[in-house]
Amino acid sequence: MSNKGPSPKTAGIILAAGLSRRMGRPKQLLPVGGVSLICRILGEALSSRLDWIVVVLGYEAEQMQRLLAKEYPRQEYEIVFNDKYREGMASSIRAGIDLIKKDYDHAMIILADMVHIDAPLINRLLKIYLASGESLGAVTIKGRRSHPVIFSRDLYPELLGLKGDKGGRDLFIAHEKETCLVPAPPQYREIDIDTPEDYRRLISLKNYP
Repeated sequence: MSNKGPSPKTAGIILAAGLSRRMGRPKQLLPVGGVSLICRILGEALSSRLDWIVVVLGYEAEQMQRLLAKEYPRQEYEIVFNDKYREGMASSIRAGIDLIKKDYDHAMIILADMVHIDAPLINRLLKIYLASGESLGAVTIKGRRSHPVIFSRDLYPELLGLKGDKGGRDLFIAHEKETCLVPAPPQYREIDIDTPEDYRRLISLKNYP
């Protein structure tokens, strides 16, 4: 465990650099509940108890950067451009971790297209994980590991070693006994938005998100 003092600092890393190949257009820009996915998740992260927010952009980065600047012109967050975004998710994780590794004890990885993630869920994971003293943590929905996920500084070298279109799944396997799993409240539903059909299904749901 990497807590060095009474007030560990946690950075949130929003991954929003993907190509959205299966969607056919940048899903980060899709409107959900009257706001684009990327603006929605940044707003939730900014409303949470995270100490700092990093947004990793790649595909269509300029368009997304303009949108974020318009929606949150005076908010404190940082954008990093991942010029290797075509290599897959691991490249975005590396870009985010590389930026925060010196100053933050923990990193919470947040996927921009996971519409169930909001400030209360981020805070719930953060509080229980920090109290647990474990090295990594994740939200679970209906007994299955979901997002967001969080890692201590001790695991940054392993995150920086990730390759291809991989997230932190292998770390959860390797460090199973050091994992804090945090059940989400019953109202949370995990819905992937990978295809146009997924998106149509999402917006057809009442009162969601």
